[in-house]
Amino acid sequence: MWLLRLAWALPMLAMASSSGPSPSPSPTELPPDKASIFADLSAAELRAVRTFLMSRPELGLSPSRGGPLAKNTLFLVELLPPKKRLALRYLDHGGRRPRRQARAVVFFGGQAEPNITEFAVGPLTRPSSYRPLRFKGSRTVPFTARPVTQLEYELLHGVLAQAMEPLHRLLLDATGFWFHNCSQRCLTFSDIAPRGLVSGERRSWLVLQRFVEGFFLHPVGLEVLVDHRDPDPRRWAVQRLWYNGRYFSSPQELAERYERGTLAVARLPEPPSQQLFSSYEPRGHFTTGTPTGVHGAKVCEPQGRRYRVRGNQLEYGGWSLAFRLRSSAGLQLFNLRFNGERVAYEVSVQEAIAFYGGHTPAAMQTKYMDAGWGMGAVTYELARGIDCPEVATYLDVHHFYDADGPVRFPRAICIFELPTGVPIRRHFDSDFQGGFHFYAGLEGQALVLRTTSTVYNYDYIWDFLFYPNGVMEAKVHATGFIHATFYTPQGRRYGSRVHSHVLGNLHTHLVHYKVDLDVAGTGNSFETMDVRFENISNPWSPGARVVQPWLHRQPRHSECQAAFPFGTALPRYLLFYNPRRRNRWGHARSYRIQHSSHAGPVLPRGWQEEEGVSWGRYHLAVTRRHENEPTSSSIYAQNDPWEPLVSFEGFIRNNESIDDQDLVAWVTVGFLHVPHAEDIPNTATPGNAVGFFLRPFNFFDEDPSVASHSPVIVRPLDPPTFSRVEIQRWTPASPGPCIGPEPFTYNGTYRQE
Repeated sequence: MWLLRLAWALPMLAMASSSGPSPSPSPTELPPDKASIFADLSAAELRAVRTFLMSRPELGLSPSRGGPLAKNTLFLVELLPPKKRLALRYLDHGGRRPRRQARAVVFFGGQAEPNITEFAVGPLTRPSSYRPLRFKGSRTVPFTARPVTQLEYELLHGVLAQAMEPLHRLLLDATGFWFHNCSQRCLTFSDIAPRGLVSGERRSWLVLQRFVEGFFLHPVGLEVLVDHRDPDPRRWAVQRLWYNGRYFSSPQELAERYERGTLAVARLPEPPSQQLFSSYEPRGHFTTGTPTGVHGAKVCEPQGRRYRVRGNQLEYGGWSLAFRLRSSAGLQLFNLRFNGERVAYEVSVQEAIAFYGGHTPAAMQTKYMDAGWGMGAVTYELARGIDCPEVATYLDVHHFYDADGPVRFPRAICIFELPTGVPIRRHFDSDFQGGFHFYAGLEGQALVLRTTSTVYNYDYIWDFLFYPNGVMEAKVHATGFIHATFYTPQGRRYGSRVHSHVLGNLHTHLVHYKVDLDVAGTGNSFETMDVRFENISNPWSPGARVVQPWLHRQPRHSECQAAFPFGTALPRYLLFYNPRRRNRWGHARSYRIQHSSHAGPVLPRGWQEEEGVSWGRYHLAVTRRHENEPTSSSIYAQNDPWEPLVSFEGFIRNNESIDDQDLVAWVTVGFLHVPHAEDIPNTATPGNAVGFFLRPFNFFDEDPSVASHSPVIVRPLDPPTFSRVEIQRWTPASPGPCIGPEPFTYNGTYRQE
């Protein structure tokens, strides 16, 4: 997605970065050796991979930035995780440490038949060999499926600027802004994907917008279709235009209609210099008069941190896990244990999509698949006190994505303990005579691991929460700017008018997660449980009947039996259990997946682009784990969804047995978003969060949070007068002071090192 860089912005950037970003606090301890097998590649490792591959003459690699498009370039480098069997042998049985390798994506554009090839490169930190990685079925990656690079955007900008020259007078008259030879009062564009209608095409609709703060909400009514399939930009061409409800075959045709006075011109009002509707500047007032110009409630750690971060290992209460932030798709957790027992081998974000509808060609074409936009690599600086509490631990990350070296993203991850505001457990034991026998409560806290992805207009806030009772929650909040198009009366069928010339287009968000459960071991089975009703004779009242619920358990023996499509009722208990391990009370030790979502289908099954997101057919699908099925999507699905490299439906179609096997749960969550006036200036997080819980179900013998020293118990010493009470607690009586006096700081830069 293209963002115009204006000359007037450069001095501001230089001033902001003159002192450099303040370094984020880093853990004082080195990562435990075992967790480090899952750690992201360091900047030194990323540079070593690039240096090695650039030195191989047979690859013929060139720098990514500058030069022609028809060249061989290194696009992406990230960790290639070890095979699970090797990792478990090392983690659990003292086996040999798995070889550390990188995944490298190379665009071979400088040859007669361009293609994309992925390589495993190693060993790190001194790579000496590489080998090609294969997709399931040995599919090759077509060159047209590649994500768009910064270089291609620059070339697109040049082609569009040239094409807009005949429309200079129209744009200036209608908008007060222009495109070519522009240094201020400029137009920019947003590009739409997928790029075409069939596999092999690369045709993008570009939506022109005024480049003001929040330009996503400032379409000017002009959309342009550019064919940029050819590696030579001189052969790129504008194929169609749409302006204010009408289609045109060329810029010249549109310009001629304007000059003849036969064009319906959409003249936009001059944007105000202050309090622009798309800005965050305060405006209006609350009628109660309660203060908003002072700081609100804050998170504090009165006796210090109760969690430990050692490199990429996180420990909190009974929880321990390894984490990484992969450039391709975002947060990935490994080796999740509670009190030393593994609950899951991997929990990770796979894909996030948003499919739209609308009246304009760009709106009806918009079907965003965010892994194709570097969803994991757009993890910009988190603001202290806003994105995360001031007391959080902030971690930097390095990405190698469409660059010529590692780029450091400061404060891209934060970790903090969150007071939930509701107790984990509590009870008031009334004597029903105005007094009580006891009160007991355990204050509610959870540890949060957070990052964000700003995929152009939308901001996703990705959270994993860990509770002291063995529950893990995966959650994503959607915020940022809506994807808006130019308002026409016909557009009301597809959304809401949110400003004078702006339509907020309806869309469905879906997010996919991989959950590789290892419940008390790798051999797991799956069953569902719900209630049915029985009508029986009342055993203690002859002649009467009793209607009551009973538990209906349904073992799911095969993958097809364990796939739950949208449109059918999802059983309320989804249980993964170890058939050979039982708790003290004779129950199979289990973990439960619980959805927090109101997702639905984005397209009819099998319709064109829907093939690329076939995982989006199901609330939940359970499959047998295979090394050649590591992900449900890919960075190539966005630009070739018609013939996807990863066909999730194929994971299910072979209908393997899932009894006493190593299982993976593929979880889909999401929501329908019909934009409305309150989405201006931004979509707000309340009500726009979805996710799922992993909850123990007879995995323990009792609630494991009884090990916490945070409860309070109150017992009366002199009932019935209740003048004296005994207070039992295992923490200091007073929490003490909370927040330090450090001022707010923010840098926001991310630079190649």
